[in-house]
Amino acid sequence: MPKLNFSNQITPQKLIGSTSSFPLESRIFHGISIGLIILASIYVPYNLYAGLYVGSISALLICLFVSQQYYYSRFLGRPHNSTLFALMGLIIFGTNYFTNSGIHGSTDLIWPTHLLLVLAISPYKHHLKWLIVYLLTFAIIHYIEFKYPHLIQHPFVAGKGQFIDRITAFPIPVIAIYVIIKFIRKSYDKERSATAEKALAVELSKTQISLQNEQLIQSNMEKNKLMSIISHDLRAPLVNIKSYLEMLTANEIKSHERPILENALLKSTTNSLEMLANLLHWSKSQMSGTNLQLSTVNLLAILNSTLEMEKLFSSKKEISLAYDIPTDINVIADVDMLQLIVRNLIGNAVKFTPQGGDIKITAEIVNKECKLTIIDNGNGIAIAKQIDIFSIQAASSYGTENEKGIGLGLVLCKEFIELQNGRIGFESTPGVGSNFFIFIPIEVS
Repeated sequence: MPKLNFSNQITPQKLIGSTSSFPLESRIFHGISIGLIILASIYVPYNLYAGLYVGSISALLICLFVSQQYYYSRFLGRPHNSTLFALMGLIIFGTNYFTNSGIHGSTDLIWPTHLLLVLAISPYKHHLKWLIVYLLTFAIIHYIEFKYPHLIQHPFVAGKGQFIDRITAFPIPVIAIYVIIKFIRKSYDKERSATAEKALAVELSKTQISLQNEQLIQSNMEKNKLMSIISHDLRAPLVNIKSYLEMLTANEIKSHERPILENALLKSTTNSLEMLANLLHWSKSQMSGTNLQLSTVNLLAILNSTLEMEKLFSSKKEISLAYDIPTDINVIADVDMLQLIVRNLIGNAVKFTPQGGDIKITAEIVNKECKLTIIDNGNGIAIAKQIDIFSIQAASSYGTENEKGIGLGLVLCKEFIELQNGRIGFESTPGVGSNFFIFIPIEVS
């Protein structure tokens, strides 16, 4: 059995026209035209059968005129002529009034409906004009009947004839009103829906603008903070280095003071390099993003060299650093980022732990994650500072030997661990010490 193809079926949209191609006035006119053509095709033979020859000719003229206007408007793209439509109604229904029982006939049912059609398909500026013309015409015709009743023809006798006339005429205004109201309601509902969507879009746009404005304010605050850091905290150690070098160059230092100054110069230089490295890492991540390269690696293998180097640095401050990392822990991480995070966390622990203190690094599997913890018995973090500890708004602090940072170390740690689908947290008691821990995804076998 061959398949039926419904792609070329005549649909209401094809007959009336789409909303994107035709204005509401034209679509109402198309709908009305189709209805009038169908009704006229019924009334022409019926009126002939009933002996209403004038009515039959009137229905035929309406059918031909409406068909021509519909074809021009729907398929040739020419706008319908609302003036001709209005005048046609005046002439045809005026004639029909005198040939079909006048005030006792069915013409008075159609007058108001035809005016409604005219108002629906004509421009707003013509509405008052047609209202006045129809009211005057209606009054004049009825006055003529009142003065000259012999001009009225009565093709139907009272009773059955009038009943048939009214019953057959009634569908014309009913269908016309139905079509007009349907189009107007549909158009109103679409406009209301479109307005609601626009209002929602505007509200969303306002929310986005507000959010972007807040982000811009935050960005400006961070920029100002960064500029303040660069102009003060990074400049100060460089000035100290310059002063030390000038004193060493001028040979104004006694031999027993020289090692003390050289040690201070080394500390200041090391601290400045650490600050500059963090600053460059953070600036790069903010401006061009970070190149993330995740891979499955052995935790102890990638951190061993970093831990040994930090162990050497901490020994210069007479701080004991020990680590206990199982050899079988494999994590999914970016090696360079993870090493930078651990360096910063251990560096902070060393900075805020006094001479003779202890630092311990441990690793364990907790709920299918690797928990790496850096434990110190240093100064701890003041309660007031804990809330902003991972923010650029956090004020940098001096270490136990006046080591100075720029407050970006923990910001980098948080940003870089989250890029690796991990997280960071801490526990700290002022005067007792701090535990900083990071959770790193592990390879699930």
